[in-house]
Amino acid sequence: MPAPQDILTPPSGTPRSRRVDALFPHGRLVAIPRKEARREQLLVHLADTLFERERSYTEHEVNEALRTVHEDCSALRRYLVVAGLLVRTRDGSSYRRGR
Repeated sequence: MPAPQDILTPPSGTPRSRRVDALFPHGRLVAIPRKEARREQLLVHLADTLFERERSYTEHEVNEALRTVHEDCSALRRYLVVAGLLVRTRDGSSYRRGR
C-alpha cells in the first residue's frame, strides 16, 4: 500500500492531478464532493493511488487505505463500489480493482 504522502501528492503537471489536488488543501480530503463529476474525479484518483490491480483486499484493508485520506471510509468505499472502481464479492469478504 502506498505511503500517505504518495497518495496525496499525485504527479504534478497533469490537468486531473491539479483539479484533484484542490480537494486536499491540508493533506487530507476535507469533504467528499457532492457534484457527481467532481466526486468521480476523486474516486478515480483514489482507486489509482490506493489500490493495485490484480490484488484482492479485505474490507479492513480497504477501510484502512481510505482512512488515510478521510474518516468516512464507508461512504468512500460505497461510492467506489457503485462507480465500479472497486468490485466486491457477493459475501463482501473481498474487494478488487474494477475498471
